[in-house]
Amino acid sequence: MGDFEWALTAALNSFFEREGIHAIAYRLKQSRFASQLVDILVDSRNPEYYLAIECKSIDARKTKSLYFKQHFSLAAGNHQLARETEFIIRSGRKGILAVELRHGAGTARTAHLVPWGQVYQRFKAGEVGLALGEIENNPPLERKGGAYEISHLDIVRISGYFDLKLDCSDLDFLSSESDPDSD
Repeated sequence: MGDFEWALTAALNSFFEREGIHAIAYRLKQSRFASQLVDILVDSRNPEYYLAIECKSIDARKTKSLYFKQHFSLAAGNHQLARETEFIIRSGRKGILAVELRHGAGTARTAHLVPWGQVYQRFKAGEVGLALGEIENNPPLERKGGAYEISHLDIVRISGYFDLKLDCSDLDFLSSESDPDSD
């Protein structure tokens, strides 16, 4: 998993440098005893590139979906999706779920950027996860020499869709997902 996070961080920073964009992507340090906000943060004065990215790398041969219970953590009674959604909303960042699909030896990995709002809507609706087909509906990132390449189109494509526009029921939902006694 860590390799995908570093590869995506490098791809973002290469894109920013190549395009002359004032932004920086960085990995957050993981701690065994503390919950992490997200995997990658991007800081920029340009709101288009003010991002919070959660990364998941899964073996596409062994699963049909990215499951909310299996592939996301539950720390101190808080579901990872609820914690991260609250962070994305409070920080004003655009959320992205980056999913790397590993297809086995001899077949190239693919990475797909999924708008966080789409993930949150599925989670809030009580769905069990995102099917691989839904993830693959998002075009794969280009690869050159085994490294991921990110373009302006990759970012723009996910930015305007599934915005997290919350009402009071959403805040109540997030609170109940964070409260271990809410069930």
